[in-house]
Amino acid sequence: MIFLHTGNSFEENIEADSSTTSNFCTKRSLKVHKSTNDGQKQYRCTVCDKRFTTKTYLTVHSRKHTGEHLYSCSQCEKSFSSSSGLSSHKNIHTGKYKCTECGMCCKSSNELAVHRRSHSGQKPFECTVCSKRFTQPGSLVRHSRIHSGDKPYKCHLCDKAFSESGSLNSHMTVHTGDKPYKCSLCNRSFSDSSNLQTHVHCVHRNGVMHQSHSGQKPFECTVCSKRFPRSRYLQKHKRYVHSNRRPYQCPYCGKMFKTNREVRLHVRVHTGAKPHSCRHCSDRFMWFSQLKRHLLESHNEGTWLTCNICQKKFSHGGDFKIHVRRHEGVKPYVCSECPNRFYTAYRLKYHQLVHSGIKHFVCGFCAKSFRYKHSVLRHFKRCASKLSFSDI
Repeated sequence: MIFLHTGNSFEENIEADSSTTSNFCTKRSLKVHKSTNDGQKQYRCTVCDKRFTTKTYLTVHSRKHTGEHLYSCSQCEKSFSSSSGLSSHKNIHTGKYKCTECGMCCKSSNELAVHRRSHSGQKPFECTVCSKRFTQPGSLVRHSRIHSGDKPYKCHLCDKAFSESGSLNSHMTVHTGDKPYKCSLCNRSFSDSSNLQTHVHCVHRNGVMHQSHSGQKPFECTVCSKRFPRSRYLQKHKRYVHSNRRPYQCPYCGKMFKTNREVRLHVRVHTGAKPHSCRHCSDRFMWFSQLKRHLLESHNEGTWLTCNICQKKFSHGGDFKIHVRRHEGVKPYVCSECPNRFYTAYRLKYHQLVHSGIKHFVCGFCAKSFRYKHSVLRHFKRCASKLSFSDI
């Protein structure tokens, strides 16, 4: 039995939920409890349409859109939109939830439990479509929307939809123009806190302004003349675009790839897996680009990229860029052995086989080698027909 203390006497609590054995001290507590259990969310955010069981939850949520942070940490000056957020943050300074493996301090026991999985490698939450595993159930839920195409968060101003609430919040600043997150080192403003953090890390690392902030790209690729603001971006570009090193092998056909991700995508060709499903119909697709085009053509969902010169439409940004280059006559990929230039890195690599003399493709019948795949396929048919004829 729960009692209320009123002055010098005790008054028996008469507020109880008839559907459960729970008792409450106030009618408001009972009302909140019932609305939570009934699934009623009568308080709606006018910006993103998200609903809440109490007005307080709505008020705290609305600060995400306004960028209002009323509660500041006295130790690091980080600010929060709710008092509970500040309280959880303070646990980082006190070391209440500290990892015994690396010394990292977390703000809650749940966050610490998730963090410990990074040491153990444990990923208990598995996607039923592609078998990818995650450390948190929320990460799995967000990932599953890639396969389903589900975008539950819709902008009420332009009807654009998003798979995550954070993406919608960032999108809303396009309409409002708000940039509440300001860099203290160069006064540049950002609409999202994560963009500010990335800016500080990349531009002002160690308190020194980086060349990328001024738009400078001092690191140039000697093969295609593409420029980069950082040395590691250039090294990564050389490794994935110009290098022939392929350490990852397909278990089905033995084809070699530069990255493990390329192998995982290629395997779908053998298994026939179609992990991307349309949320409007029963169609499924092997590649996300196919789903994106299907949504545009069949359900009028999304935005076409239209060439302003010939009005041709594209669903993929990469194809659109290459198409525009052809109109402009821009060929950024230059052969290091001769004056030839190309629109794409793929065409440059294809051309460079002429200079290298390497012949990767071999006929399985006569062991003759070829420089290009289409050449060996054409020869293979002739070779096979000759052998068949001689056998007869």
